Amino acid sequence: MKYRTNLLSLLLFFTAFITYGQHLVKGKVTDESGAALPGATVLLDQQGTTTDSNGYYEFENVSSGQHQVVVSYIGFKTQERQISLQRSRNNLDFVLIEDSTQLQEVEITGRRNTTYKNEVSFAATKTATPIKDTPQAISYVTKEVMADQQAYRVNDIMKNISGANLFSYYDDFTFRGFRSGETLINGLRVVGLFGPQPILANIERVEVIKGPASAMFGNSIPGGIMNRVTKKPLAEDRKAINFTLGSFNTLRTTMDFTGAVNENETLLYRLNLAYENSDSFRTLQEFKSWMIAPSISFLPTDKTRINFDLVLTNFDGKLDRGQPIFGATAGTDLNSTPISFAIAQTNDYQRTDVNYATISLNHTFNDQLSFNASYMRYLFDEDLLEHRTSNQFAIDGNGDPIPTLMGMQVINRQRELLADNLSTYFVYKANTGGLEHKVVAGVDYIEQRQPAGGGQARARGYRTVDGGVTTNTSNPDILLKDENGIPVPNVPHFNLQNPQYTVAQLSDYEFDQGSFTPTRYYSYGVYIQDQIRWNDWQFLIGGRQEFYTDVNKADQPDELKTQQQKFLPRVGVVYTLNPALNLYGTYTESFQPQGVAAQNNPNNGGPFDPLSGQMVEFGAKGEFFNGLLAANLAVYQIDNKNILVNANDPLNPELLRQRGAERSKGAEVDINGRILPNFTLTANYAYNVAEITESDNEEEVGRIKENAPQHQGGLFGKYTIQGGALDGLAITGGTNFVTERNTFAEELQLPGYMLVDAGLSYRVDKFNISLLVNNLLDQTHWVGGYDYVRLFPGAPRNYLLSVGYSF
Repeated sequence: MKYRTNLLSLLLFFTAFITYGQHLVKGKVTDESGAALPGATVLLDQQGTTTDSNGYYEFENVSSGQHQVVVSYIGFKTQERQISLQRSRNNLDFVLIEDSTQLQEVEITGRRNTTYKNEVSFAATKTATPIKDTPQAISYVTKEVMADQQAYRVNDIMKNISGANLFSYYDDFTFRGFRSGETLINGLRVVGLFGPQPILANIERVEVIKGPASAMFGNSIPGGIMNRVTKKPLAEDRKAINFTLGSFNTLRTTMDFTGAVNENETLLYRLNLAYENSDSFRTLQEFKSWMIAPSISFLPTDKTRINFDLVLTNFDGKLDRGQPIFGATAGTDLNSTPISFAIAQTNDYQRTDVNYATISLNHTFNDQLSFNASYMRYLFDEDLLEHRTSNQFAIDGNGDPIPTLMGMQVINRQRELLADNLSTYFVYKANTGGLEHKVVAGVDYIEQRQPAGGGQARARGYRTVDGGVTTNTSNPDILLKDENGIPVPNVPHFNLQNPQYTVAQLSDYEFDQGSFTPTRYYSYGVYIQDQIRWNDWQFLIGGRQEFYTDVNKADQPDELKTQQQKFLPRVGVVYTLNPALNLYGTYTESFQPQGVAAQNNPNNGGPFDPLSGQMVEFGAKGEFFNGLLAANLAVYQIDNKNILVNANDPLNPELLRQRGAERSKGAEVDINGRILPNFTLTANYAYNVAEITESDNEEEVGRIKENAPQHQGGLFGKYTIQGGALDGLAITGGTNFVTERNTFAEELQLPGYMLVDAGLSYRVDKFNISLLVNNLLDQTHWVGGYDYVRLFPGAPRNYLLSVGYSF
């Protein structure tokens, strides 16, 4: 018996000795959104396994010491980790990042990631280039940020972009202190609208390519250019429906469906739908809009990809020209009228249709050569009736301004604007010695036109003693006066102290009738670019020859053409300091001809010289936390000449003048991505000094430009609780700030502000409910402004509550 006991003890000893140092290694493999990746390959040294349907893997009986773990999955970057096992149970999770190297050169199939971080920009170099390897600052906002901030229109997301500031309520911004002029959709130019804010329901991300982009896109301003990337089809089935209600009688719904049509996934579809019916904190303002946006991708072979987008959008509301305050003679009290105060009449309207279609082709001939082509037709149709200011106050019998009465005008306008874009280019990849080349060579054609058939009726000015109407108030004696000696306006003055909103009778006004002169501009651009890689260095060398033609009285016997051309260079360098950090520098130029209206309007003092700018920029771009978080730093100087501004001539409100030169210099930081698997973040900061350096008016020299704050920034984050009773609950919140800004009125400055937003969301199974309170502390603020008669206040405290279902 004793013998058997000793033998059993010996066996237990040897078993313990053999198993000593054996460990369990397990974990989960997900993408950046937290979604499981089933079937991912996990290698531990030479031992391999795959993840199960929920993304989990496990290795048993792993010995102590150092080991290498490698995780790979088709379409994602492979990850490697060195581990040292000291505990019996070891949890090792992996978050894989989508691999941009498998993307086509034009954006045809959709972005699979669902995160605040974006890896690649197609527009910046016309190739699928990682943002980290692009020698120019690119800020962006992904659809995931838009969803968490419950953003519906493009103005809602501008706070997430460093160096970007609202100028007004319209599709109207400043980038690095320069007012925006052109917008791209999928890298193609659209009509520069001064009207409804674009809806975001079909937008994958919004990019702002900082600084001059003329070397890629032709005429553009020096501060930057916005590119809106539409959602493209995915091979996997995704369907989502969302309903939102909130302050100001807000009611919205959006739908997003995508997937494969056939079994072999050569035909993919996506359908985005949106509808809104809401009011505003602004008097009489309302938003009624709908969108239908189907998209189809056809992949007949592994060498050919075709995508077709169609977007139909309708807006029905009023054009908000901003808040007027009492005039300069009454001081600069921004609170002399409430922020809800607007000038309009009950029967005003703005009805617009914005429709565009895009077709894109990518064909790969071989490993070295591919061809890319994109075409867009863009149409804008407007029917407008508005009561708005005449940009000046009423006058008394001596011709002096009355700061509590606003001069008025009425505009009734119908017009159509069209744009055509064709972009074609080849991409050739080759090696010469130790150099890797990616050469882009192509031709672009851009045309925008206002065809015959548009017209406008305008009522303004004062009645004269002889029964006429005049806008010339320099001689008060010819003006008809009322019993109080006040000149009688053609359109009644608007009383800022006692506003009256009525159904205006247009028959009471004397209108000037006129048709719009048919106009168009077209531009050819021929360009070549080489992206060179040598060891840790990357070089971008390119140039574009632009041929620009403005046409007034298009297709008429007395057609008038104005032609300009310019060569636009671009040079950049990127140095890989280490796997996580790149350093870069760039030089590029901008070219922006003045518009045909400015060139040929006899009332505004034209024609005018084109804008011309240059930029030098240096920076660093890094990826941290295993590539989950991107951080970019840029410092720059931009010089620009020949900006057009209003001359502020009371006798001729249309008169323009050109400044000699302006300079913008500063620094920007953008951060996007994840710090933890359950903590996402977007943050930005910009320091900018944008000032007038040369002017015929010596008093302007040294003055800071309009709507160009010296400091601005913000952050927004989402923390999701994982596990326990609160599993699925997320806390969202953020803040953004803007310092003081000048307006076109030298004595009027907009104050700085800081806003706080906070919210909660809860996801259970396929349902998600979100509550977000914007401007939590109810700060009165102004997001932009022109002068005393057109200021643009921000919304007071408001809430949005949404319920979504994904399936």
